[in-house]
Amino acid sequence: MLCESNNESSENQRSMCDWAEQTFGPVSDPASLVDRALLEMQELGEAVQDRDISEIGKEAADVLILLYRLADQFDLDLDQEVQAKMAINRSRTWVSKGDGTGSHV
Repeated sequence: MLCESNNESSENQRSMCDWAEQTFGPVSDPASLVDRALLEMQELGEAVQDRDISEIGKEAADVLILLYRLADQFDLDLDQEVQAKMAINRSRTWVSKGDGTGSHV
C-alpha cells in the first residue's frame, strides 16, 4: 500500500485553488463544492467497483481537489487540518470493523 507522503509534488492547495478560480470563477456558495465532491465520490465508487485503477486515481484526485478548494473557502489549510486530525485520531482508542475501517470508542 502507498500510504506514504510525497513532498516533491509541484501542486499544492494554493496552486489548485488558483487554477480552479481562473478556470471556473469564484465560488458563490461553498455547498456547490460539496455537491460536486459527492458526484465525484459516486464516480470514484463506480471506478472502485470496476477495479479501474486509472479511473480510481483520477476520481480520487478530483475529490481531493474539491476538498482543497472547499477548505480554502474557509481560510483553512487542508494539510494542516489533516495533521491536526491525525493527532486526535492517534490519541483515540479504535475498534476495527474487520473491513479496513473502524470507529473510536
